[in-house]
Amino acid sequence: MSKRYLVPIVYIIFLMLPIYWLINMSFKTTNEILNSFSLYPREFTLDSYRTIFTDPSWYGAYINSITYVALNTVLSVALALPAAYAFSRYRFLGDKHLFFWLLSNRMAPPAVFVLPFIQLYSSVGLFDTHLAVAFAHMLFNIPLAVWILEGFMSGVPKELDETAYVDGYSFPKFFVKIFIPTISAGIGVAAFFCFMFSWVEMLLAKNLTSVAAKPIVAAMTKTSSASGYELGLLAAAGVLTLIPGAIVVYFVRNYIAKGFALGRV
Repeated sequence: MSKRYLVPIVYIIFLMLPIYWLINMSFKTTNEILNSFSLYPREFTLDSYRTIFTDPSWYGAYINSITYVALNTVLSVALALPAAYAFSRYRFLGDKHLFFWLLSNRMAPPAVFVLPFIQLYSSVGLFDTHLAVAFAHMLFNIPLAVWILEGFMSGVPKELDETAYVDGYSFPKFFVKIFIPTISAGIGVAAFFCFMFSWVEMLLAKNLTSVAAKPIVAAMTKTSSASGYELGLLAAAGVLTLIPGAIVVYFVRNYIAKGFALGRV
């Protein structure tokens, strides 16, 4: 083996080791995890996965997480597109200050907004709903999506807009049929980051729900018993939480590469 491949191979193994160990633990019992150290399950079991797929409190929480994450991603990107277009194409009073204010919302820690969101959603009847978490995450994801998309849109010549108008395109038709396909890489990158932030965020998701819209992270924190945590069950849930992110990365991998090369990422 050439020495130039040795370092990348060692690095990849180093990155994959925690994932392998998580998968390894998911096929073990809690007793085996606590009482032995092995590179593979000595008593292979699917009980942890069976529990997740048969217990409504588990698979329901998983579905809840996917639901509010999908809602948040679609709404964040949809609202960020016209805002980013305005910032990239027009100059108006206070545009730079408004752009900075949007980014400052993204910089704030989620813990700052927990209590205001709880009071607001409780008063309007949105507490413990998928929309509650989706709207809360949009506060952080829309500024990020606007920032990413504005970078891609600024790279598109304004002559494209003018040519479309000369050809008789209305703005909605031009925006949907011509402009959006032109910045599809930017949309993919923005959707990826919105999805990942919403999928891994725990504080808002856990505190803005209780029963009906309880996310997977809340279910994972309730695996303790008198004998301790059910580590095999936690590991299986952790493996399942990796799958949506891996699927999203697979489909937008080319857009992410373009984003690093062309956009603000």
